[in-house]
Amino acid sequence: MLVPPLPHPGDFVTIAELAERKGIAPSYMTRVSRLTLLVPDIVEAILDGSQGSKVTLARVLEPFPLNWNEQRNIVSGA
Repeated sequence: MLVPPLPHPGDFVTIAELAERKGIAPSYMTRVSRLTLLVPDIVEAILDGSQGSKVTLARVLEPFPLNWNEQRNIVSGA
């Protein structure tokens, strides 16, 4: 399921309001919004299809570290 485009800043105060407006479960909206915290080179790899087998939708929806080097270590298997 693709998430529809986000509204303009200030349109919603909470994730629950945004999720309700878009017809998405708040828990799903929270998980998907965390994807904005992925290190840019991992996002680029996903977009160009070179992310490797360890980067799956299920994996990136699980909790991951905010530290970019730790994210890279997880993806590389280091």
